[in-house]
Amino acid sequence: MSHHEHHKGSRSLEERCAAAGLKMTGQRKVILKVLDDAEDHPSVEVVYDRARAIDPSISMATVYRTLNLLDELELVTRHDFNEKFSRYEVNMDHHHHLIDIESGEVIEFQNDEIEAMKRDIAEKLGYELVECRLELYGRKLKKTGSMN
Repeated sequence: MSHHEHHKGSRSLEERCAAAGLKMTGQRKVILKVLDDAEDHPSVEVVYDRARAIDPSISMATVYRTLNLLDELELVTRHDFNEKFSRYEVNMDHHHHLIDIESGEVIEFQNDEIEAMKRDIAEKLGYELVECRLELYGRKLKKTGSMN
């Protein structure tokens, strides 16, 4: 199953960009393909490396400009996971992240109880919930034979 099926409307990033009126250059198409194919949350450097594997003429500046543009158009989500660099993702379904502070691994999760709790908190404060990002930071529990 391709992960496109998880996207709302299941249109490719390229189709969503075209709908937003973005000019489609060959290099941009390569960057969009890299983002669409990513199962992880690639950093700019990772997007650059993957894009260059397809088209060696792509510059880091082009990757930065394209990602910034996509971010402005809200076609990708930019995460700053307490790191020195941003990561980007195309999955617009609602989910949260648990970040392993030692390995940097990002685990996506969804939790209906948290969703309900967030809405309740907003309503109690007199608001309608519009947007919420939840990032949990942790380290793996050490598996020990005994308690202590």
